[in-house]
Amino acid sequence: MERVTVVGSGLMGKGIAYSCAISGYTVYLNDINEEVLHRAEKDITHLLENSLEKGYLSEEAYQHATANIHYEVDLETAAKGSGLVIEAVLEKMDLKIDIFKKLDKICKPDTILATNTSTMSPTEIGAQTSRPDRVVAMHFFNPVHKMKLIEVIRGLETSDETVAFVKELASYLNKEAVEVNEFPGFVTSRMNCLIGNEAMNMLMEGVASAEDIDKALKLGLNHPMGPLELADLVGLDTRLRNMEYLYETLGEKYRPCPLLVKYVKAGRLGKKSGKGFFEYR
Repeated sequence: MERVTVVGSGLMGKGIAYSCAISGYTVYLNDINEEVLHRAEKDITHLLENSLEKGYLSEEAYQHATANIHYEVDLETAAKGSGLVIEAVLEKMDLKIDIFKKLDKICKPDTILATNTSTMSPTEIGAQTSRPDRVVAMHFFNPVHKMKLIEVIRGLETSDETVAFVKELASYLNKEAVEVNEFPGFVTSRMNCLIGNEAMNMLMEGVASAEDIDKALKLGLNHPMGPLELADLVGLDTRLRNMEYLYETLGEKYRPCPLLVKYVKAGRLGKKSGKGFFEYR
């Protein structure tokens, strides 16, 4: 396989496209929103140049990535020749299913279709296609170019060959894969949402300030990033959608903190909006 398509050029999509491009693949990054796609192109170009200047990328990898990453608004043009398509759109099941139905018609029969979901069911998504054995979840982590883990989530019908293929791909991307049998939230999102939600409840209850809650977990539990800072990085609207899905599927302990709901209603979405639990310039 030489060509990968990434559908969705937001925070995760552009990170996945960058990682595939510097690993030697020809990449097509797709988005129906031309403005978002153009912004992703600028961000990827800046990251490539910065990585070259700092010595993280060789000149050869830089030149290959620059020449072989393409930005395309038409889904059929972007996906029809690829051996792997990775969907990285919003965590909305109806949206994902609609995209996978289109991809199923566009792509070659042997193309693997992966969803970069942190919570949702690859079984449900795959059932809407004619190739459920070739549908899998690949959960990347933000920022993609720095984080080493990919959760590979096997749906009910996902074949051993498909799982082996995406685990091998993870090694080519210089990442480690863990295989997970499908269950809502997988491994990391279940734990991360619980920790983050409890941190928000403590902040709401006045237990400690946002700064001290994060400092306590970083210094006391050796977390590299505090849970509130991490929620801001992910996006509070994204975190809320994840919490609502886990609450619906796993029950009361995942009920979203009222403070999270309030912040999203106020437009305090975290780093991308300039203000969440912390303020950003």
